[in-house]
Amino acid sequence: MTRRSQEAVEILLVDDHLGDVRLTKEALADCQVRTNLSVALDGEEAMAFLRREGRFADATRPDLVLLDLNLPKKNGLKVLGEIRADPALIEIPVIVLTTSTSEKDILAAYQLHANCYITKPVELDKFFEVIRLIERFWLTIVEFPRR
Repeated sequence: MTRRSQEAVEILLVDDHLGDVRLTKEALADCQVRTNLSVALDGEEAMAFLRREGRFADATRPDLVLLDLNLPKKNGLKVLGEIRADPALIEIPVIVLTTSTSEKDILAAYQLHANCYITKPVELDKFFEVIRLIERFWLTIVEFPRR
């Protein structure tokens, strides 16, 4: 395990589907790595959280963003573009975790420098396995920049 063995990994989940939010919370609760999960339910809220604006002034900077593409107010691709255009946010890894299998969405996400693109499985056991794989790679192997 990396230096994160003592610190909780801060994760921002950007997803408006409350069922997926609940499942992600459950899956992360079973992780071996300590995590703190914050949730933004739309794209505007996600950017306010990341920029620590308004009610998010005291928000903890996430180490990792899990980003759905199909969001109200501001879609995930716009959010990703804003993250990558902001010098204060550019180094935060962004995992696109979405139901879209569209080649157009996949290409656009990588053109906007998503760190990876994962299609959410519909089967419950496969969804939990995806979260475990994210944990195994992103939360135990990958080093994050020190804040």
